[in-house]
Formats: sequence, structure tokens, C-alpha cells
Amino acid sequence: MFFKIKSKIALALICIIVIIYFVVNFTIGNDKISNLKLLLSNEKRQLIKKYIFPYKLISEQEIKIYRQTEKINKQNNYIDERNKKIISQNHIMSQLYSKLELLKIKEGSEIETSKYEINLSDNLILKKFKFNSGFYAGIWRVFPGSGYIDFHNNNIIVVSASGILTFKKNITDDNENFKQIRNSINEFININKFKKKNEFSIKDLLIFKNKIYISYTNEVREDCWNTGIIYGNMNYENIKFKELFLSKQCIHSRDNIDKEFNAHQSGGRMISFDKNHILFSTGDYVSRHLAQNKSSINGKILKINIQTLNYEIISMGHRNPQGLNFDKENNFILETEHGPMGGDEINLIEVSKINTQKILNYGWPISSAGEHYGGKEAETNRVKYEKYPLYNSHKKYGFIEPLKSFVPSIGISEIAKISKNKYVVSSLKDKSLYFFELNKQKKIFNIKRVELFERVRDLKFKNDKLYLFLENSASIGVINLTNN
Repeated sequence: MFFKIKSKIALALICIIVIIYFVVNFTIGNDKISNLKLLLSNEKRQLIKKYIFPYKLISEQEIKIYRQTEKINKQNNYIDERNKKIISQNHIMSQLYSKLELLKIKEGSEIETSKYEINLSDNLILKKFKFNSGFYAGIWRVFPGSGYIDFHNNNIIVVSASGILTFKKNITDDNENFKQIRNSINEFININKFKKKNEFSIKDLLIFKNKIYISYTNEVREDCWNTGIIYGNMNYENIKFKELFLSKQCIHSRDNIDKEFNAHQSGGRMISFDKNHILFSTGDYVSRHLAQNKSSINGKILKINIQTLNYEIISMGHRNPQGLNFDKENNFILETEHGPMGGDEINLIEVSKINTQKILNYGWPISSAGEHYGGKEAETNRVKYEKYPLYNSHKKYGFIEPLKSFVPSIGISEIAKISKNKYVVSSLKDKSLYFFELNKQKKIFNIKRVELFERVRDLKFKNDKLYLFLENSASIGVINLTNN
């Protein structure tokens, strides 16, 4: 009898404890019973949750984390959708501006310019001649247009990113407009290419021995690209272009080893070398391994025979060469190239060492002063650094050290010689010019920066004047160096 009473009391206590447990549990997590919650301070409630009803606290934290995660995912999805929309809008606008350029070509009308003047540092004056029409499509930005400069019989010749070819005898003459030259560039690169991306474009202009050369991103086969050259006889009526250097090698925009592609890394710079040869730079299109592959033309400086069309590699290990200058007096070539995140370079190629033993190697993508975008901490870069380590030293790994590395990058572009041992290099990202000298040991000294406030796509030096293609305003810039 006593045992039965004891059992009933124990059972009743268990029921009471269970009821209290659920009541308190419900009370702590329910805003409806606010009066009961007021009996306990927030600190006491948290202690009860932590030690008596831990699963309740865990559940609430899980819900909180879940809600925060949902919020972050929604924000990320919004950002992704917004970025997709921006990319789509830019793509549509890029096609529109390219079509406007092609319409301007078809129209064949003259192009007026507006003149401006800006005071720079070191008592330099920048005279700007802004194209009022025609130059609409940009290479880096959708608008305004990009272009390249050269000279023929003292006329300044300018080509746009989409193939407008125009000239003017005296750029300072307000009574004269730029006149178009009819041409067949768009038989090789046209709206079918431009509509894919704005970086598929013309990459340089060279006039040499009464011939005109145009480099451009060539679609070798569907979605497979490389940088090629066309040429024609220089005249002012109608230039019929023909193939000069169109390699069968190509990098597919999707189906490639590293699943990365960027036509901005295409190189394309051309300069004259001797009476039978031009030099031509090629980029790696982000297929980095090609720069160290002797069977590939990518990530190289090529010497092309304009008579036989044969070529040879004179240097390798380049990422995206943007500037070339052959200093005949000192018998070397100066080359500039975009680095990755940091590490833009000025390199010196000794002509006397070309192909004496082995191809001169400048290290990319084994050595660089820069880093892969995102740096070493990014988990997505782990495999990338295993394949392409980007050692800071070039010499230690058997490569040629650059004359200078720019960290952070300046978006280096063209380079020109302005006197015996004085040179100037232009920049896109930094929107500046860098003047420097080379000593007898071929070391850079006395480097001086002059800010221009615009991206400089191209640079030429003629008759003590610098001629620039300014990309933010689609203008020709002129700086007289006579007094400096």
C-alpha cells in the first residue's frame, strides 16, 4: 500500500515537472505571455535557456542564423541580378555604339573636333582635340571611343576601335576637319565580332614603308580567338586590306585549360624593326601556360618578315604586352606589359642576345611582382598559385628581371623615346605619363610622373611633341616638349 502511494506521488511530481517544463519553455520563447516573462530578467531567462532548456536556445539561434543567411542570400542574389543587368545593358550599349561607328564609316563624312587646353605639372600644356562624332565605341569602357595613332607624310592618321580610319594634315588647323579614308577593315572585324564583347576590337595601327598595318582580335573559328594583322597600301582614297599574320592557333573563350578568358589580354602592339621586319606583341588571353610554351605564339614578342610572312619568337614569358619601342641607337627594345594585381613591367630586350642561345624569357606566369586577383588568401586561388606561383624574383628562377615593376599597377600602355637616353611611358588606370632616363648600366633613374587625368590608350613622339589618344573623352592630346 505504501509503495503504491509512493509511486503515485512520484508520478504526480513527474507530471508537475513536465507541465512546468513546457509552460516555462513556452513562456520563454513566446511573446504572447509577456506578463510571465516580466517576472524574469532577460539575463535570468538566458541562463534558463542555456542550462535548463539548451535545445530552445540552439533552436532560436538556428532560426536567427537561418534568417540572416536568407537575408544575405537575397542580397547576393540581388547584387548578382543587378550585375547581370548592368552587364547586359553595357553589352547592348556596346553593340549600339559599334553600330554607330559602322554607320559613320558607311556615311564617310568628315569628323569635327573641339579644342581644349589644360595646364599640367612641370609647365607642360596639354592641348586636346576631342572627336565630336565617330569615335563612340570604347575598348575598356563602352563609351566613349578608343583609338590608335600614327603618321604618314606628316599627316596624323587615327583608327578607331571599330575601324574608322581618318586623317588630318595639321591637327591645330581649326578650318580643317578629320577626313575619313574608305577601307575594308570591316571585312575582317565587324559587328558580328563587336556584338560579342567590346574588347574584341582593333589593337594597334602601324604605317611603315608606305604600307598600313592593323592588328585586331581575330576569331579564328567560332568563339576561338587570337591576335592577327592585316595590311594594305597606304593611300587616302580606298585601302583594300589583306591578311598578313592570321595564326591558326587560338584560345577558346570557354573551352580552355583554366576556364578563364579575357580578350583585353591580347597584346597587339606593332613597331618597325628593319626594312624587312616588324615586331608584334601577343597576350595570353588568360591562358597563362601559353606564355611559357615555345610552340605557342601567345605571351610572346614576334619578329615577322613582311616579305615572306615567316616569323620567329624573340622573347617569351609576357602577360599582356602593351608597349614597344626599338631604340636603334642603343640597340635594344623596350617593352611594357600589364601585370596581374600589381606588377606592371618595363622590360629591356637586348637585340644582340636575341636567339644567340635560347629565347629570352621574362618569367610570366612563374615570376611577377604582382598577385593573382584576390591574392593568396582567396581559397579559389589555391590551385592557381600551385600552377602559376608568381615568385617575386625573376633572376632566382632563371628569368630576366624587369627594369621596373609598378606596384600597384598603373595600367601601363605605350612607350616612346624622346631623346638620347630619355623615355616616356603612358598609363591607362593611373591616367598619367612617366618620364624617365636610363644610365650606362641600363638602369632607370630620374623617373617623374605627370598626371593627365585621362586614360592614355596610345602614344607617339614626333617633332618634339607627344601625341596621345585620350580614352575618357575620345580625344587627341598634344604636348609640346620643346621647353622641357
